[in-house]
Amino acid sequence: MAMPIAVLVSGGGSNLQSIIDRIEAGALDAEIKVVVSNREDAYGLTRARNHNIPTRVLLHTDFDSRESFDEELVRVLRESGVNGAGAVVMAGFMRIVTPVFLEPFRGRVINIHPALLPSFPGVHGQDDAAEYGVKISGCTVHFVDEQMDHGPVIVQAAVPCQPGEDGDELGARILKLEHRIYPQALQWLAEGRLETRGRIVHLKPGERKLADASASDMGVETQALVWPPLEEGF
Repeated sequence: MAMPIAVLVSGGGSNLQSIIDRIEAGALDAEIKVVVSNREDAYGLTRARNHNIPTRVLLHTDFDSRESFDEELVRVLRESGVNGAGAVVMAGFMRIVTPVFLEPFRGRVINIHPALLPSFPGVHGQDDAAEYGVKISGCTVHFVDEQMDHGPVIVQAAVPCQPGEDGDELGARILKLEHRIYPQALQWLAEGRLETRGRIVHLKPGERKLADASASDMGVETQALVWPPLEEGF
C-alpha cells in the first residue's frame, strides 16, 4: 500500500517534481494526497495540477500567529488523508513550524537542505558555503524538529566545490543530487526501514540493489558521494 504524503512548497517545486517522477516511474511507493503552499504564485502548485494532484493555498498572512497557521495546516492535511501513518514532505517550504504542527506527525516530517548540516543552516545554505570557501558541500535530508535545519540526518550527498564558483553555480549542482536523495529517503520511510535512536538514524537492510552512483550517473562533472548509498530506481 502506497504511503500517503503531503508536500509543502513555497516556490518552484523542483523537488516536488522529482518525487512525482519517481512515483510515476514506480520506484517510490507513495501517493501525494495534497500539495500545500503558503504562496498563491508558487510554481509548485502548477506542477501538482499538471499531474492532477489536489492543491491548497494557506496564506500565512491570514493568521495571527504561527500556531494558528499550523493548526489549520494540520486540519488540511488530515482532511486530505495524511495522518501519523503518512509523511509530510517539506520541499522548499519557507516556514518555521511549531510543535502544534510537529506533534501530530512526530517522526514523519522531513526536509531537504542544500548544505551539509550542521554546517550552513538557514535559507542561504549554498551561498554561505560558497562564500566561506569550503572545499566540499552538498545536501541533507533530515527529520524536522522544533529547531531550524536541526533534526536527525537521514541521508547526505556531497560534491567538491569548484574554485571561484558562486552560490548559484554550486546550488545548481547540488540540486541535481537533491532530486536523487529526497525520493530515496521517502522510499526508505515508506518501507519502514528508518529507525531513529537519539540523533542517529539507522537504515535497516533492504532488498533493492545499489544504484550506480558514478559522476556521470549523477549528471555532475565531479565525483559525488551519497551516504547511505542510493538504491536502484534512484
